[in-house]
Amino acid sequence: MNRRLLRTFAGILALLAIVYAGDSAVVRYRIAANRDPFGQAIIQSLYFIHQKNGKIDYQMGDKETATCIRSLFPHLGYSPCWYLNRHTEKRIDI
Repeated sequence: MNRRLLRTFAGILALLAIVYAGDSAVVRYRIAANRDPFGQAIIQSLYFIHQKNGKIDYQMGDKETATCIRSLFPHLGYSPCWYLNRHTEKRIDI
C-alpha cells in the first residue's frame, strides 16, 4: 500500500514538472518569436491602517497597472494574468 501511494505521488510530481517545463518553453518561445507573452492587470491598493486603540482604518489607494504573464504558472518574476485578474486588490498593512 505504501509503495503504491509513493509511486502515485511521484507520478503526480513528474506530471506537474512536465507541465511547468512545457509552460516555460511556451513563454520563452513567445519571447524569441517576438510574440508578446505579457499582459496588464489593474490593481487597486487598499491600505489597512492599524490604530493605537486596536481598530483598523481602511483607505483606498491609487489604481496601478501591473505587468503579468500569459501562462499557467509564474515565470520571469511575473504573476500569471489569470491570477492577477482574479485578485485585483493589493492589501497594504501600515
